[in-house]
Amino acid sequence: MSASRGAVIWMTGLSGAGKSTVANALHRRLTEAGHAAVVLDGDVLRRGLNADLGFTCEDRTENLRRIAHVAALFMQQGFIAIAAVISPEHRHRRAAREIVGEGFVEVFVDAPLEICDARDAKGLYVRARRGEIPDFTGISGPYETPLAPDVVVQTARTSVDEAVDSLLAHLAAMGRLGE
Repeated sequence: MSASRGAVIWMTGLSGAGKSTVANALHRRLTEAGHAAVVLDGDVLRRGLNADLGFTCEDRTENLRRIAHVAALFMQQGFIAIAAVISPEHRHRRAAREIVGEGFVEVFVDAPLEICDARDAKGLYVRARRGEIPDFTGISGPYETPLAPDVVVQTARTSVDEAVDSLLAHLAAMGRLGE
């Protein structure tokens, strides 16, 4: 394994924006290059670590707090932790940055709502529009666009490889990929 200083890549964006796709591709490229990396997918963590939480405002905040702490623990061990989480509010992302500290990279995975809706294999947007999913981010719940993300990836205009290249370049510029 290459010696990296560890980092937390915090990918925020609407459901269907491409957070998990880019996160998994970044993970693959990092591990192929010998870096210790882990993906913390919000959907997966909701089925395990955070299975006791619902989608109330308080539960969403606790879900993201836990994920930030887990990501920080991985970073402290030299991993590049890639968190693919909607984290819809500025305060959620600010709290994650405070928990992680130096090494936090906020990535706005930006895709128009129409694109996210078209990519929705689970039918969540249709269900949300029918009122079956209350407070669904982007439909009946707000998404606060990041004000000053460290990196913006526009998945409607950029290939997955190009997105990963920009993230790797950012990590290298931060000195997080070792030599």
